[in-house]
Amino acid sequence: MKTALVKLFRFYQRFISPLSPPSCRFYPTCSHYGIEAVEKHGALKGGFLAMRRILSCHPFHKGGVDFVPEKWPPEK
Repeated sequence: MKTALVKLFRFYQRFISPLSPPSCRFYPTCSHYGIEAVEKHGALKGGFLAMRRILSCHPFHKGGVDFVPEKWPPEK
């Protein structure tokens, strides 16, 4: 499951992301964040973190620097 999620993010980075201009409001980008979260915390917890981050990507969120938390559960 972990490998499938990482491949999904890599597919997005390689084939879908280049079709639109750079507009990510976060650093690191959501796809890089997702890969790191899944590799660090596993498919379930990392997938949850990645989904939460992707859902935060909208015009009303200020964005900014947001790294994958070292511990689980994340402190926010």
